[in-house]
Amino acid sequence: MNKFDIVVLGGGPGGYVAAIRAAQLGKNTAIIDKDNLGGICLNWGCIPTKALLKNAEILHYVKNSKEFGINIPDFNVDFGKTIKRSRDVSKRLSKGVEFLMKKNKITHIIGHGIFKSVNQIEVTNGKQKKSVMADKIIMATGARPRIFPGIEPDGKQVITSKEAMILKEPPKKMAIIGAGAIGAEFAYFYNEFGTEVHLIEMMKNILPVEDVDISKEVEKSFKKNGINIYKKTKVTKIDKLKTKVKVHTENSGKSQIIDADIVLNAMGVTGNIENIGLEEIKMVTDQGAITINEFNQTSIQNIYAIGDVSGPPWLAHVASAQGHVAAEHASGYSSHPLDYNNIPSCTYCQPQVASLGMTELAAKEAGHNIKVGRFDFGASGKALASGNSTGFVKIIFDDQYGELLGCHIVGSEATELIAELSVAKTLETTWQEIAMTIHAHPTLSEAVMEATLDAFGQSLHQ
Repeated sequence: MNKFDIVVLGGGPGGYVAAIRAAQLGKNTAIIDKDNLGGICLNWGCIPTKALLKNAEILHYVKNSKEFGINIPDFNVDFGKTIKRSRDVSKRLSKGVEFLMKKNKITHIIGHGIFKSVNQIEVTNGKQKKSVMADKIIMATGARPRIFPGIEPDGKQVITSKEAMILKEPPKKMAIIGAGAIGAEFAYFYNEFGTEVHLIEMMKNILPVEDVDISKEVEKSFKKNGINIYKKTKVTKIDKLKTKVKVHTENSGKSQIIDADIVLNAMGVTGNIENIGLEEIKMVTDQGAITINEFNQTSIQNIYAIGDVSGPPWLAHVASAQGHVAAEHASGYSSHPLDYNNIPSCTYCQPQVASLGMTELAAKEAGHNIKVGRFDFGASGKALASGNSTGFVKIIFDDQYGELLGCHIVGSEATELIAELSVAKTLETTWQEIAMTIHAHPTLSEAVMEATLDAFGQSLHQ
C-alpha cells in the first residue's frame, strides 16, 4: 500500500498544477491518471484546437493575400498535415508535463482511481490493482460533453469536439449544435477550410454568455464569411441516414430540417462524477458537479475538488487557479480564495473574443450607474496596418467611483489584450489610472486606453 500526504486524482491543468504546488510546499505527492497527463485541455481541448485555429488563420491570409500585394494564384491544403501538427503540439506538451512531475519528485500512478474510503483510492490498470492512501485528496477528474436524448454521438455522423479534431478531411456540410465557445471555434475553423457550416443556437444570440454587442459583432463577421446561423432554434431530433444526417429543428413553432454530412455536438459539458466511488464516501454533488467551498473543499473535509468537476466556469485557467488554492489549503499554507468576478473568458475564433467582469446589462441589473466606453479597431493605426480592423473594445465603469466593472473585446488579438484588464481589476484600478497609463504606439492595446477615455467623454481618436 502506497501512502502519501496529498494525492491528486486527475492530471489535467488543475490536477498537475495542484500536484506541483503541493510538492513545492514539501508534501509527498502522487498524481493518478489513466490517460496522458495534461487532461482534456492539453490533449483534446485548449491546446490542439488553438493549433488548428492558427492553421485556419494562416489559410485565411493565403486566400486573401492580394490585399497585402502578394499574389498566390495556386496553392493546396494538406488537411492531414494540419491535423498532425495539432496532435504533435499536444504530444510535446504532454511529455513536458511528465517531465514536470519528475522534476518535482511527484509519483505518477497510471490507472483509473476509485474511492474506497475518504483516505483510500483503488487504482486499476488493466488487471493490476493497487491501493493508495492519502491524508488529503484533490479531485480533478474533469468533464465530458453533455449528451441529450436523440442527439447521442456515434463518433462518425454525430461527433463531439474530440472527433472534430481528427477528421481525415473537412466535410462538405456540417451542422454544429451549440454556439458557445466550442461551437464558434469549430464553425470558424471548418468554414475556413471550405465546409458549409450551419451553426444552431437555442438562445437569442450566439456566444450567449457574452455582452450582446460582442455577440452581434461575431455574428456579423460569421455571416459575412458564409456561416449559416440559426438563433432561438432547438434541435428536436436527428435522423442518421446512409449518406447524410437530417437535423430537425424548431423555431417559434416552425419546423425546419437541415441536411449535413456530420453533426457536431457542442452543447457544453458535465462533470465526471460517475464510476469513481463518490457514493461509497457519500460525497455531496449538485446537478452533475461536486459541491465546494471557497477553498475548494468538498463536503468531506480532507477531500477537495477543482476544475470542471466542481462546476462552472469550465475554463482551464480556473482549474489551475483552483488547484493552486486547494493545494495550499490542503498543505496548511495561507491561501486566498479566487475572485470569480475577475476571471477572463476567451474564444479563439476570428475575430477573437475576450471578456471579464460584468456585461453592460448585468451592471445595470446590479444597480450600478455606469459609464460605457467603446473604441473600434477601425480607428486603430496598428489594427489597420496589420489588416485586422474588425471589432472593438467595450469597457464598463461605475460612475460614482470610476471602478472597472467589466471589459469586453472582440478583435484579432482580444485574448492577449484582456490580461491588462485582469491586472487592473485585481489592483482595483480606476478609470483615470487606466486612461493615464501610457500605452505604446502603435499597438492594439491603445484601444483599451481610448475606450476608457470614451467612457468619460474624453475620446481622442474617434
